Amino acid sequence: MIRVTGKIAIDEREIAESFVRASGPGGQNVNKLATAVQLRFDVRGSPSLPGDVKARLERLAGTRLTRDGVLVITAQRHRTQARNRQDALARLVDLIRRAATPPAPRRPTKPTAGSRQRRIESKKRRGGIKQLRQAKPAFD
Repeated sequence: MIRVTGKIAIDEREIAESFVRASGPGGQNVNKLATAVQLRFDVRGSPSLPGDVKARLERLAGTRLTRDGVLVITAQRHRTQARNRQDALARLVDLIRRAATPPAPRRPTKPTAGSRQRRIESKKRRGGIKQLRQAKPAFD
């Protein structure tokens, strides 16, 4: 079990790992070894996550989420497979932790009396300027 928060823990069997060749610099190492890690975690099918955390995780995942609801994290920063595995797992845990904290409720605010008064004054001033621009009727 992988501990995410005090209440949430993920079973290691829910995470699928596959190793692919990394892109970028690295010389012969990058050409011969499959050091990049692709981590797959089924968000929608996970029994470990509560429903509200799943919904927030889907929103946070963005383009890393497939149509089936599978979160795909690719790690290829490091030269070794082990370090890339740790990196991918740490990123998954961090993402779930961020999804586990509910957003702070928004409290609607009203404009202050001073700001309302300044708004009305500026509207009057602007209206006065426009009034001065209008053509005056000619005297007979």
